[in-house]
Amino acid sequence: MQNTKLLLTSLTFVGLLALAGCSFPGVYKIDIQQGNVVTQDMIDQLRPGMTRRQVRFIMGNPLIQDTFHTNRWDYLYSLQPGGGERQQERMSVIFNENDQLASLSGDFMPGVSRDQEILGSEAGTTVSPAQAPAPAESKPAKPGSLEDKIQRDVDTIEVMPVPTQEPFETSPQ
Repeated sequence: MQNTKLLLTSLTFVGLLALAGCSFPGVYKIDIQQGNVVTQDMIDQLRPGMTRRQVRFIMGNPLIQDTFHTNRWDYLYSLQPGGGERQQERMSVIFNENDQLASLSGDFMPGVSRDQEILGSEAGTTVSPAQAPAPAESKPAKPGSLEDKIQRDVDTIEVMPVPTQEPFETSPQ
C-alpha cells in the first residue's frame, strides 16, 4: 500500500516537472527586446567627420565600447518575438585618430532604406511630376446622406477669435 502511494506520488511529481518544461498553446509569451534600436533614419544622418559627441547624440550610447578597440562603437539590437525566432541587427561605428567618424559597417548602410532594398529601386525618394499620382477627384455627397449632413455642419461653423489675456502692467503705481 505504501509502495503504491510512493509510486503514485513520484509519478505525479515527475509528470508535473515534465509539464513545467512544455509550452501550452494559447499562452501569451512576451517579445524580448535587447540593445540599441537603430533605424535607417539614424544612419542617414551620420556624416564623415562628425565628432563622437555628435554621433552619440544621433545614435545614443553604444552597447559595446571595447577597451581594446577604443575607436569602435558597436550597436546591437536583438528582438525575439514571443514563440518566434530571434532576429539580430548589428552596426559598428569607427572613428579615426582625431575622434571623427571615419566609417560604418553592419546591417545598415547610408542611403539605402529597407523599402528600397526590398523593392530593388535605387532611385531615391524623389518623384518626378510624370510619376506623381493624379489627385483624386472628389464627388459631391448624396443629398440626405450622413456625409452630406457632416459637410453642411462643417460649412455652417462660425469662426470665433480666441480670447487673449491682456499683458500685466509692469510699472509700479
